[in-house]
Amino acid sequence: MGNSEQLSPYVIEKIKKSFTAQSMMATLGAKLVRLDLGHIDIEAPILTTSLQQQGFAHAGLTFAIGDSAAGYSALSLLPESHEVLTSEMKINLLAPGEGEKLIARGRVIRPGRRLIVVQSDVYALKDGQERHVALLTGTMVPVEISRN
Repeated sequence: MGNSEQLSPYVIEKIKKSFTAQSMMATLGAKLVRLDLGHIDIEAPILTTSLQQQGFAHAGLTFAIGDSAAGYSALSLLPESHEVLTSEMKINLLAPGEGEKLIARGRVIRPGRRLIVVQSDVYALKDGQERHVALLTGTMVPVEISRN
């Protein structure tokens, strides 16, 4: 699952636990496939239950995994006492999502104490070839959590 030696074991476990708690990701069949400092990849199969009317991956699937990949990339940089919330996210749909699965590659563009600018590129995998289908840019807000 990627090269994670830069992340502390606590942060790795925190991201995995948080991802598992997202029922939306489970419904979509999404999986964490890369955990690196400031970079997170999520894959999801293009299921018959996540298609739009013309048979392509629904933009909701594209947005959901792109937003989560971007959010977890931000979380990977924060102190253990923090979580993130999406403040805003913009999506540019570049091409129809068709193939076996979508791959969202999230990364931090600019970290900050109050706002973290993030980006996700989403690719459709078809017959072993990746096609860039969406670009998401947004802002994450770090939120301090209480530890019990």
